[in-house]
Amino acid sequence: MKIEEMENNKVPKGHVTLVGLGRLGIRTGLNLTQTHRGGPQKITAIDSQKISSGDIIFKILGGNIGDYKVDLLYELRGIKEVITIREDIDLQNLDYIKGDVVCVEIAGGNTIPTTAAIIKRAHKIGATTISTAGVFGIGDEKIEVIEISEADRSNPVINELRKQGINHHHTVVTTGKFIRDREPVTPYMLDEIANRMTMEILKALESRNLGK
Repeated sequence: MKIEEMENNKVPKGHVTLVGLGRLGIRTGLNLTQTHRGGPQKITAIDSQKISSGDIIFKILGGNIGDYKVDLLYELRGIKEVITIREDIDLQNLDYIKGDVVCVEIAGGNTIPTTAAIIKRAHKIGATTISTAGVFGIGDEKIEVIEISEADRSNPVINELRKQGINHHHTVVTTGKFIRDREPVTPYMLDEIANRMTMEILKALESRNLGK
């Protein structure tokens, strides 16, 4: 096969929905938009939050205080198709959950019931699901990628997801550190977690044999 033919075959395929575009979500979103010769064709970003003075990564990337976070990803989308939804997901608007892969990266308060509802909706439409379960860490923590059915009982978020009925066919990315622990959330750890999250999204897209 000629080089030109191989290049033409390496095209973006599939639809990824990112629920939550905070400090971690924007990193994952940018990784996906920068994926060349493959990756998703379309990305939907869902988040109602606006950029605040503490959102340094957004300001570094050129965002302005008061602008919607999802709009920054749209501005930086390159040649990818990015759809923005300036709302938060709740039990009344789960129909926003679409696509081949659904990635949940929401934080603040008790997000587990909402995360579980998103996962159930995603499974109902046949999507692959990935979420976080603890992203705190100074930097030497091991980032684990776990199928929820194979996880032990040491992770409280995983245990709560199981209580909500999420027992199979769901991938969790975690440092195993939480707000209860002494470690902070560090930008370089978020970089690494976003990288792992992106890898899992790309592997999920590949495993679905899209376009065949």
